[in-house]
Amino acid sequence: MAFSIWGFASGFFTSQEALKQAVSTLGPLAGPAFTLIQAVQVVIPIIPGGLGCLAGVVLFGPVQGFTYNYIGICLGSMMAFALARAFGRKLLITLFGPERISRYDKWTGSRNRFAKFFALAIALPVAPDDFLCYLAGTTKLSWKCFSAIILLCKPPAILAYSLILSGIWTNALSLIGG
Repeated sequence: MAFSIWGFASGFFTSQEALKQAVSTLGPLAGPAFTLIQAVQVVIPIIPGGLGCLAGVVLFGPVQGFTYNYIGICLGSMMAFALARAFGRKLLITLFGPERISRYDKWTGSRNRFAKFFALAIALPVAPDDFLCYLAGTTKLSWKCFSAIILLCKPPAILAYSLILSGIWTNALSLIGG
């Protein structure tokens, strides 16, 4: 969150040219570096996920930006699942608190019920995806089912975030003269 505040205060997020110039210093490593940042932000939320999706489209264009977002978010989702599978509910309690977990526990009792809920939530751009990936790691959901849901259901949400936020970004820049 502090990074986001700094980005807006410094003008880094309000100037598309300043953002592109900063990323271009990485040369051919810009895309892979951005993909890695997207993966890490799922595991350790350093920037809001929607802001990352917007950055991908702004920096790399709609197709390449979507691709980097998709690969990074899917990799990060799988890392979150693996961490939860390895460390269990104690990790979730540490990261998210018991209250948040208890709100979603009703969905975790049945593998089929959770799989359907999880798939729908992952496809929608409003669900707490990062948390749900961690939560999924503590259920009986198989790696195969989890991976299929992430790989098949993630694109609509990423596309929605990318399109909606890039429209907002464009309008905001025109209002501030950027």
